[in-house]
Amino acid sequence: MGSTKLLGLVLLVVGVALLFFGYQSTQSVGDQITETLTGRFTDETMWYLIGGAAAVVAGGFLAFVRK
Repeated sequence: MGSTKLLGLVLLVVGVALLFFGYQSTQSVGDQITETLTGRFTDETMWYLIGGAAAVVAGGFLAFVRK
């Protein structure tokens, strides 16, 4: 396994973990109240979700598409 594929798999796992923590954060009482009042999640939650999605896309590309 090349170092690029290994890096891709690591990014994929980190991205899934970030998405999981971001989802868990959206279910918290504080975030539910913030979303109800402002219509948005907190900045920290959004960074978890955006960072996780970006890491999953980049990791998937490096691990499965790039040769």
